[in-house]
Amino acid sequence: MSEDKARAQSMRFRDAASIMKVLDDAYDAGIKVFMCTTYDRVGEIADIIKANPTRYPDFEFYPCMPYAHKYANSVGEVGILETLKRFSPSGVMGTLMTGAMSAITQDVNKMLRLLVDAEMKRFEGVKTPVIFLQNVVTDLILGVKGYQFLAEFHRYIKEKYNAEAGFITMNLPLLIDVLHDLGIENPIVCANVNKIGFRMCGGVEKYQETIARNDARVIAMSVLASGAIPPKEALEWVCGLEGLDSIVFGASSKGNIVQTKEIIDDLWQLPK
Repeated sequence: MSEDKARAQSMRFRDAASIMKVLDDAYDAGIKVFMCTTYDRVGEIADIIKANPTRYPDFEFYPCMPYAHKYANSVGEVGILETLKRFSPSGVMGTLMTGAMSAITQDVNKMLRLLVDAEMKRFEGVKTPVIFLQNVVTDLILGVKGYQFLAEFHRYIKEKYNAEAGFITMNLPLLIDVLHDLGIENPIVCANVNKIGFRMCGGVEKYQETIARNDARVIAMSVLASGAIPPKEALEWVCGLEGLDSIVFGASSKGNIVQTKEIIDDLWQLPK
């Protein structure tokens, strides 16, 4: 919630070595999964992990796409068509545009596949067992009822990358129902889950009911409600939810990483 803090964090992590220091602390504490957007620097991180298999034998990435700010900034600079050319795999978008502009408007699924491939190029050679669609897209699709695109993302991720599709949302109850209607069983869904209902469309009670059904693998994010709830209080509440699968949290210091993991381990009675 603090712009000054965000600016300071950006300066602190302006190089790959600074980011790797935090990831090393997390890995050594027993946290083996890094959930990240597909911003440019993450490619440098993936290269480091790939080059050191002995040091990071169990390291996994959970990419989250698209990195919306990147596309928004590019559209502002060069327009929509040039943005598509810029971020699509080499030569493919040029062929589409010179061949027939209608290919873009008539086959959105093809465009989806092109953009997924462009985003995933940063992760070649590393483990990506789950690939997420960001809420900026997931919730837009829910809003316009373009549900077939969720099904296409799920299908393509499985067929092309031998991975599971994950979906990030601010409307957990609606999304899970839609995914079930599409025939996607036990989907992986990441959503804000916190005791004050911060960015939880439908409210706390509806979320509790939905998670307790245990028909989706729910990952709780923003459990501290962007700093509005003290860590111990927030984690005690979220770890007490019936049916919750896992938690993703943001931290930038070894002390916070270790402390948060220890609290979760104790509350869930997980092995150290």
